[in-house]
Amino acid sequence: MPPAALPRLIARAIEDYLRHLAVERGLAPNTLAAYRRDLARYGAHLAREGVSTPSGVERHHVGAFAQALRDGADGGSPLTARSAARTVVAVRGLHRFWALEGTTPDDPAADVHPPLAGQRLPKAISIHEVTRILDAAAADTPSGLRDRALLEFLYATGARISEAVGLDVDDLRLDTPDGGPAVVRLFGKGSKERIVPIGSYAARAIDAYLVRGRPALVAKGKGTPGLFLNARGGRLSRQSAWTILKDVAEKAQITRDVSPHTLRHSFATHLLEGGADVRVVQELLGHASVTTTQVYTLVTAETLREVYALAHPRARG
Repeated sequence: MPPAALPRLIARAIEDYLRHLAVERGLAPNTLAAYRRDLARYGAHLAREGVSTPSGVERHHVGAFAQALRDGADGGSPLTARSAARTVVAVRGLHRFWALEGTTPDDPAADVHPPLAGQRLPKAISIHEVTRILDAAAADTPSGLRDRALLEFLYATGARISEAVGLDVDDLRLDTPDGGPAVVRLFGKGSKERIVPIGSYAARAIDAYLVRGRPALVAKGKGTPGLFLNARGGRLSRQSAWTILKDVAEKAQITRDVSPHTLRHSFATHLLEGGADVRVVQELLGHASVTTTQVYTLVTAETLREVYALAHPRARG
C-alpha cells in the first residue's frame, strides 16, 4: 500500500519518528530507508485493520502484524524470521517513541516480541584464501594498485564497504608522530567515529596507490577528497567495490561466494583465533554491543571442535 493510502494521523506520526531517527539518533540513510519500508508495511496493516489514529492501536493489532509477517497474510511476501524480527523491532521502537512523546497513552507493543531467528554464523574464509585473493589483485596499473589497496584495507581494518568507499584521503594517517602503526578514522553506523590500526601490508599497498595510482585516476575527474576512485576520477561506489572483489576472487580461483563483508567476517574471526580479546574486536568492528561480536566466537569454537576431532588421538573411538 503506497504511503498516500495510510491514515493521515498515522502517516504523520510515523514521519515524526523517522525524523527523530534521522536528526537525533543520526541513523545512516540506508538504515532509515529500511525503517521507512518496514513502517510503511505496518501502517498499511493498521489501515486494513480499520485503525486510523496512533491511540487506536491495541496489542492484538501489533501481535497480528508480527504473525502476518511470517505467513504473508498482510498482503506482502512472507519474511524470514530474521527479516520479520527486524521489522518488529522497528515497530516496537515506533510505539516506544509515541508513548514517550505523549502521542499515545501507553505502549501496546511493549510485550510483543519478534519471532526467534536461527543464529546464522558469519561466513569467513581461511587466511590462505584471503592471501590468494590479495595476491591476485596485484597489478602495476592505477586501477590494479587501487584494487590491491582496497582489498588489503578491507581485510586489515574490518571496515564495512560503505565505510571504505566513504573515506577521504585525510582520514588516513600512514605516518604517525610516535612511529607507531598507520591508522584510519572510520565513521560507522550512526556516524560513530572510531580509530583503527592499519597493518603494514595494507599501509604499503595504500602508499603505493597514493603515489602511483590515485594521481592518474583523480586527473580524469573534477577533483575529490575521496580515497578510492573509479576510472572517471569520482568516488568508487559500493557496487563497484563488490565487482572488484568478485572479479579478483574469481581470478584467485576461490569457488565459494565472496563479498566485502566476507573480508570483515574473516578479519574478526582471524583476530579471535589469534587470541584477541572479544571487546577489542568489538571496538575495531564498531559494534555497539559486544553481543554482536560474540557471534564470531561461535565460529572459532566450531573450528576448535573440528581440529580437536581430527587431531586428538582419543577424540573418536
